[in-house]
Amino acid sequence: MATLAATAAEAEVVEVVPAVRLSGIRRVYGDVVAVAGVDLDIGAGEFFTLLGPSGSGKTTTLRVIAGFERPDAGRVELQGADVTRVAPAQRAVNTVFQDYALFPHMTVAENVEYGLRVKGMSRRDRRARAEAVLERVRLPGLGDRKPVQLSGGQRQRVALARAIVNQPPVLLLDEPLGALDLKLRQEMQTFLKALQRDLEITFVYVTHDQEEALTMSDRLAVFNEGRIEQVGSPAEVYEHPETEFVAGFVGVSNVLERDGRRFTIRPEKIRMTDVEAGEGEPGSVREVVYVGMVTRYVVDLDSGGELVVVRQNLETSSQEALAEQGKRVRLSWRPEHTYEIDKEGT
Repeated sequence: MATLAATAAEAEVVEVVPAVRLSGIRRVYGDVVAVAGVDLDIGAGEFFTLLGPSGSGKTTTLRVIAGFERPDAGRVELQGADVTRVAPAQRAVNTVFQDYALFPHMTVAENVEYGLRVKGMSRRDRRARAEAVLERVRLPGLGDRKPVQLSGGQRQRVALARAIVNQPPVLLLDEPLGALDLKLRQEMQTFLKALQRDLEITFVYVTHDQEEALTMSDRLAVFNEGRIEQVGSPAEVYEHPETEFVAGFVGVSNVLERDGRRFTIRPEKIRMTDVEAGEGEPGSVREVVYVGMVTRYVVDLDSGGELVVVRQNLETSSQEALAEQGKRVRLSWRPEHTYEIDKEGT
């Protein structure tokens, strides 16, 4: 009985193998350190985003996972297998690029079937698989068209269909919506998230768009100068930034220093009232920007520093909002809406 109990206990502590594991990844181009010692685990079935500005190392990290870049140091594992020196074609991943990378001389169906043809699948079977995948990405009946006959959003969905037709356990997406206009981009964000849930495979998504990352991700990693500054859920990263860089890059955040403390507070968490209306820090509205659903105010505080405040325009016209420039106001916030921080993130 004791032996059986011990075996059961051991079974309970078996480590769940991540879909992607990066250990000490470093990639250098001459004097430029593109990726500087990145450690990261991405769970099976996650929609995981690599977020950061241009040159932060996020795309290089994705290319290391894909095998297009070989790290100067570190280890890449997929489903527990070391693939650091494995060629891209032999890795259990597919990649979707911003420029679609479709073959212009092939039809939509032939583009989608290409990977299956390389693997030697029969024409009948690969055509059936391609038709099923095109149905899944909402492009039924378009298999005979050429890419040039499609819209940008349709071409992106063909690229997705080609990437998922082989049923890879991990799909890598390198800023796939960057070439689309805003409305189509937002539609594709919803579509991609629903597709990922339906497929139940791991998506590793690269973007510099903070709103996109917050909208789509289960978790995200914020990159800066080749390093990861913070990993967490969208709510964790937005509500509790660990460094000043994260606070400023993910959304808009105020950084204020009082009594030797540095803390962040989001603009929408600040209450702005008339200066005569009780407690809070007094100040003057220096700038007013009306942006449709909300108005953004920049307030110079009497005690030093400035805060950005955002208010919804529930019953406020643009004329009323803009008339508040120069107004004396008082700002207040709840203590639980602040987060102590310093430049090093300690």
